[in-house]
Parts: sequence; C-alpha cells; structure tokens
Amino acid sequence: MGALVKELDNPTFRLAVAQFDQAAERMNLDPNLRQRLKLPERSLMVSIPVRMDDGTVKVFNGYRVQHDSSRGPSKGGIRYHPDVNLGEVAALAMWMTWKCALAGLPYGGAKGGVQVAPERLSRAELQRLTRRYAAEIFPIIGPDKDVPAPDVGTDAQVMAWFMDTYSQQVGFPVPGIVTGKPLSIGGSLGREDATGRGVVYVTLEAMRCLGLDLDKASVVVQGFGNVGSHTARIMQQSGARVIAVSDKSGGVYNPKGLDIPELLRRYRVDGHQSLGDTKMGDRISNEELLTLECTILVPAALSEQITRLNADKVRCRILAEGANGPTTLDADQILTDKGVFIIPDILANSGGVIVSYFEWVQDAQRFFWKAEDIQDRLQEIITAAFRRTQQFSTAKGVTMRMAALMSGIDKVAQAHLARGLYP
Repeated sequence: MGALVKELDNPTFRLAVAQFDQAAERMNLDPNLRQRLKLPERSLMVSIPVRMDDGTVKVFNGYRVQHDSSRGPSKGGIRYHPDVNLGEVAALAMWMTWKCALAGLPYGGAKGGVQVAPERLSRAELQRLTRRYAAEIFPIIGPDKDVPAPDVGTDAQVMAWFMDTYSQQVGFPVPGIVTGKPLSIGGSLGREDATGRGVVYVTLEAMRCLGLDLDKASVVVQGFGNVGSHTARIMQQSGARVIAVSDKSGGVYNPKGLDIPELLRRYRVDGHQSLGDTKMGDRISNEELLTLECTILVPAALSEQITRLNADKVRCRILAEGANGPTTLDADQILTDKGVFIIPDILANSGGVIVSYFEWVQDAQRFFWKAEDIQDRLQEIITAAFRRTQQFSTAKGVTMRMAALMSGIDKVAQAHLARGLYP
C-alpha cells in the first residue's frame, strides 16, 4: 500500500484528496469509508510495446484506474498525453465517482491513459497502440464492469478500434464496451458536443439564479478542443458574446465578439497552427486570457490553471469548470472571497458522462433515440443536478463545490453502507 501511495503522489491527486478530505470532515464521514474512498479500488499499470512504422519497437506506459464500483460498473475516459501518470489518472477516476453519483447515474468512477503524444504517431501506429492497450487492460473491463470513453487525445476512431479489439477477444460484437464511438457501430447522437452543451446548460441556469441577462453576457473560453469549442459555439448560439478563446499555443481576443463558426472553419478546416493565426482578433496568451474581464469564464483545458498566483486577477462573475480540476484549493478560496460564482467541474462538465450513459443504455436495448430526445434528457438531468446542488449549498451554507462533493460522496457512502463489507 505504501508503494501505491508513493506512486500516486502528484499535485492533481493531492488536490482531489484534499477536496475529498474537506468534504468528508464537514460530513463527519465514517473513518473506515473515508480511508477506503481516498484510494482506488483497483489500479492497473501496463507496458505497451508498439511496432513503429520504421520497424523499431517502442514501449509506452499505460494505466487504468477504477476508483469505485459500489453503485454500478465504473465509467471514465481514456486520455493520450505525454504527462499522463498514475496519480493524475487516479484523481480523475475519483472525480468521476463523485460526478456520476451527483448526476444520479448508476456508475462508479474510472479513468485510463497512455503516456504518449498522439500527434507524433501515424494513424497506423496510433491504431496499434490502441489495440495493444485494449488487449492489456482487457481482463478488468467490460460493459458490466468498466466502460471506457474518449478524453484528451482520443476520439471516436480510437473508441472504434478499442471496441473492435475487445469484440475480437470475446468472439462477437460488444458495442457497449465503450461510449463515444461512431454512429455506425452503436454510437449515440449528441455525444460529441455533450460536455460542452452541458457546460452551457448549467451556466444558463446559474445566470437565471443570479439574475444576469444572457444578451449582455461576455464569455471567455480557455481550451478549444472538444469541450471548449462546443461550449463557445453553443454559447454564441444561445445569444452570449464570446470575446476570447485559446488553445495550448495561445488565443484570440475580440471585445466585440468572435464569429465562432468562422473561427472553427479557419482553425480546423483551413488548418491554422494556432488560433492567433486566424487573424480574427488580437493575439493573447493563456495567462492573459484567464484575467480578461467577462461575465463567464470557462477553463476547458487541463487541470490547475487557476492558482493562488493568478486567482486574484480573475475578473469573471461565473466560473464554469469545463476541465477537470482547473482550480486549486488556494485559488478556490480567493475566488469565493471575491464573490465569483463557481460551477464545480463534477457538475459543470458532467454532460459527457450523462450522454455516455444514454449511449450505453441504447446499446443494451438495441434501440436508439432522436437527437432532440438526447438534448432534452441531458438538459433535464444536468439542470436538476444543478438545482439540487444550489439548494444544498444554500441550506448548508457551503460553496457550490463543497455542496457538489458532499452530495456525491454521500450517495457513494450510502451505497457502501447498504452493501456492507465482503467477506
């Protein structure tokens, strides 16, 4: 156990545990449950040998962590990124547990990852990596055990390879082994933009609570991947003015508002190397972007972007966390003292796992829903979760983050207490 704790020790995991400890202290959580829920239920580290296009063999490090399965099969994405490590994956798995419980989904939390820069691999190398990784973690996954999904650096194609590899192992097609896959093999309508759409739904609900006018709102989005780009697009469609967006190389700022569909066309279709190259506004760094005056700030990139070093410079009314763990504990307190309304990550970005749940259900039933049904059910579930969290926050006199954590942790704790201890 000591070796595992040492392997887990990194800033992201420490943040997840510190958040849990704060909530557990307020809840007077049973000490035995508190100790159990701090660490993953199961952690698997694998070596992934891949034959590269030049004939050499390169070995990559891979992980799959299942934090808890008391409420159902574990669920969580797979990310391909050079900085992936066991501690980060374990933290993300823990947050997934609280996220699923908060939304009322019959899942526990899991996460996976491979330490790789996917953009440096050819399509053939990426496929071989994915298939070998799927084969290595095969013993602990399954549609009723642990269901992966896309995350940073992975997409529907990666999920298709993953699903095919698992299906080849068992001898028949198993569409429910992953979510976020192509429609042609059992994917769901509405899955691609689900996380961004969920961010918009809860942000609009927060604006109603605070009495803010959407047509007067300005929006800043850090990160222009799947979550950030869809958040920006749907925010603009809803009537807000998106004034700045960024990717890892920097961003673009226009106080009059950006044309997001045109920006997407220039960035993705025309293949610009960075958002600043689109010349649709002034170039801006990620550091500057986080301190722009705006109504809504959406950090939708990586974790720990808002810290004690820059939190005092943040000038937004609502912080909607599209990313996982973008705000440190110190920054959280600074923002709260400034009067910033924070929509915590386990609530704000839960749209992805909610629609993944819909996909999983559709695969099990072999019956698929219309896009309008997906969006309506997503809005119903995520706004209900927001209202429950906001009411809990008001009743208990705690922040939205603490209310979300306490609510999620309590549901998991109740499941453990109901099931008892085996043997």
